[in-house]
Amino acid sequence: MERLQKVIANSGFCSRRKAEEYILTGQVKVNGVVVKELGTKVKKEDEITILNQVLTREEKEYFLLYKPEKTISSVSDDKGRTTVVSLIPSKNRLYPVGRLDYDTTGLLLLTNDGELTNILTHPSHEVEKIYRAKIQGILTGFEVQQIKKGLVIDGRKVVPTYFKVVKTNSENKTSIIRLGIVEGRNHIVKRMMASLDHKVLELKRESYAFLTLDGLKKGEARPLTIKEVKKLYSLK
Repeated sequence: MERLQKVIANSGFCSRRKAEEYILTGQVKVNGVVVKELGTKVKKEDEITILNQVLTREEKEYFLLYKPEKTISSVSDDKGRTTVVSLIPSKNRLYPVGRLDYDTTGLLLLTNDGELTNILTHPSHEVEKIYRAKIQGILTGFEVQQIKKGLVIDGRKVVPTYFKVVKTNSENKTSIIRLGIVEGRNHIVKRMMASLDHKVLELKRESYAFLTLDGLKKGEARPLTIKEVKKLYSLK
């Protein structure tokens, strides 16, 4: 027997935290009976219903996508824009792990494994992401030191795990930088640069933990290997 919220998360329906929310608000039934208690254990043969949908236990899938520009990190979009899910060759209900902005490119994971999603997105696990950004203006030595020591964004300090100015263009007054962060807050790289009055013109996520974009072109995806999945699980 397994805990109800874990079974829901493992099915790929949603994250474990979201599953707990559904349970607490009375939107989950087991064999037709509403269950509101976290930690309730269920058997494989039990029928679980969420939001009036019968839960199906899909085979787990894991994909690494090189997200292109003008793509939404979502399952669907009411404005008809291209979603990252539509770029993956799978019939299963996949979800992006975290998100990248509409015009941000780079490495994005998609899976129907809610437990792994919870591991990778939980703040305590501090998964490192490396970004490459083109910014407006040229950073001064003082600004570089400020970034390395940490910038306070909305009352919380963000200290990069890695930072380097790759190159500068004095004619166009732009810079290329690389930085590593374990932060999960939305738009964090853009907000860091904005705090120093430098606008991010282009942004790309080059790596996620030990995973890179090697061998992929924009819009292409590949399944993760069993070894890679196990290594991601070991990050908890």
